[in-house]
Amino acid sequence: SGLVHIKNPHLDSMEEDVLYHLDLGTKTHNLPAMFGDVKFVCVGGSPNRMRAFAQFMHQELGLPGDGEDLADICAGTDRYAMYRAGPVLSISHGMGIPSISIMLHELIKLLHHAKCRDVTIIRIGTSGGLGIEAGSVVITDTAVDSSFRPRFEQMVLDDVVVRSTELDKDLAEELLACSKEIPDFPTLIGHTMCTYDFYEGQGRLDGALCSFSSEKKLEYLTRAYDAGVRNIEMESTAFAALCGLCGLKGESPHGRVL
Repeated sequence: SGLVHIKNPHLDSMEEDVLYHLDLGTKTHNLPAMFGDVKFVCVGGSPNRMRAFAQFMHQELGLPGDGEDLADICAGTDRYAMYRAGPVLSISHGMGIPSISIMLHELIKLLHHAKCRDVTIIRIGTSGGLGIEAGSVVITDTAVDSSFRPRFEQMVLDDVVVRSTELDKDLAEELLACSKEIPDFPTLIGHTMCTYDFYEGQGRLDGALCSFSSEKKLEYLTRAYDAGVRNIEMESTAFAALCGLCGLKGESPHGRVL
């Protein structure tokens, strides 16, 4: 049917669903009227970047006006920012798995309540490249954890729940084909490693703590590369797991930062 699924039987018995961190709700807003025709959702860490992306889409789609006055749909909260450009929704998710997870739970419920169909969700953002040319774009085929496994582990109550992190392979190939029309930067498909930390978790030597040698770091990153990892960030496993379970066609291309 192409509808967005929610996997929570408790929601059926709730009189009202409040999307706390988006400052939206089923009683306070007409979600089908506001979002029913959304086909693409693009998410990224920074509110300013997602506003700029929405303005870019506004211009690319030839929508009326210059897009400079795009309103933040979530202006009642400072947790996340959301902008609309035609069928494209652009939303910030902050940094790390907890932050993107909260946003995705509420976004997926929003798309469900709005009765959206055939939605494609794409995470765009910066990442650390591994053994690739600076300025490359990595299109993720599989998000992996710090042990290079395609899985997202989460504590639910006191159980460890493990979820798959496969992303849409056809969408990855489609994005790669699109990249052929833009010769300005190298684009490749590879595994993306997701960590819970920017410093020690990604092998950096310049944090407030460092419990390993530079040799140990290089040995680990070499093993990551040999396992197919081409970039490292902090959201992709949660993104892939949640979107996959709820029927969203998901992808995660990243521009590399030094």
